[in-house]
Amino acid sequence: MTHPAHADLILDWYDHNRRRLPWRAEAGQVPDPYHVWLSEVMLQQTTVQTVADYYRRFLTRWPRVQDLAQAPLDDVLTEWAGLGYYARARNLHKCAAMVVARHRGSFPADEAALRLLPGIGDYTAAAISAIAFDIPAAVMDGNIERVVSRLFAVEEPLPAAKPRLKALVADLTPQQRPGDYAQAMMDLGAMVCTPRRPACGLCPVSARCVARISDDPERFPLKSPKPDKPTRYGAVFWLTRKDGAVLLRRRAEKGLLGGMMEVPGTEWLDQRPPAPLGDAPVKAEWQRLEGGVRHTFTHFHLDLSIYRAAVGLGDPKLGTWVTPDRFGEVALPTLYRKVAKAVLGR
Repeated sequence: MTHPAHADLILDWYDHNRRRLPWRAEAGQVPDPYHVWLSEVMLQQTTVQTVADYYRRFLTRWPRVQDLAQAPLDDVLTEWAGLGYYARARNLHKCAAMVVARHRGSFPADEAALRLLPGIGDYTAAAISAIAFDIPAAVMDGNIERVVSRLFAVEEPLPAAKPRLKALVADLTPQQRPGDYAQAMMDLGAMVCTPRRPACGLCPVSARCVARISDDPERFPLKSPKPDKPTRYGAVFWLTRKDGAVLLRRRAEKGLLGGMMEVPGTEWLDQRPPAPLGDAPVKAEWQRLEGGVRHTFTHFHLDLSIYRAAVGLGDPKLGTWVTPDRFGEVALPTLYRKVAKAVLGR
């Protein structure tokens, strides 16, 4: 059973309060599926503020999906550097190529067909279907999870509650303007139904919200306790030659940071390696820098020791030699930018 009165209230609020975002079509405009897809992939586990500049740069450089499909993967990875979760960039490139090859450059509207494309899961497929094609779909991001869990005071903690929450979202989604409704719910969660101190007095459906009526909205959504993240350890070797260029290598295509550039280093282990110099790219007068770098991935922390050395002529067989002022031209992820900053002091 749908709730038309609820949807009307949400949509009326949205018409007066909608956020203006670089990828969002203005009222009355038809959304471009390429823009919707690109933004939704970038927004996975990343904030709106972080994504905005990346989105503009990508769209300026590759204004159509055909342009992105024809781009070298390394160019895409380089442009993505710093955004994190780099498998998204590789899948973005694969998806663009598949849309061109199998769908003649036009994204399919059907959720099932969208899910067959690389990097598109249930949420992204629903978002594209609803926002780009105005097809009723149960779109549920973190903001919408929070709004719905409070509306119905769902006592089951996340992530176990996701199936029930998605069923509730499907029940609430209207047949008319489903794309606007999905974006309205996102905006409501981002602007009003915030994780802390929600502005219930500004909420268009506060009179129907069970959590507000019980005077405890911040209690929702309930979450299962997260296990402590383990820490892994490793070392990197900052090798410079006389012109100031630094040795970089490309990581394997598969795995964490796959296909990106790296400062050569050891494997990442559960214990700090006692004698890492055996993994150094060359024999040299290696000196350990004080401090090191700590970086957090989704499932673990990483502590890296940094060793520094210099050579006269750098052997090109060792990898790629890049001067620090050109690091922005290679696909160097945030972890190794931190290493560069620790070494260079800037």
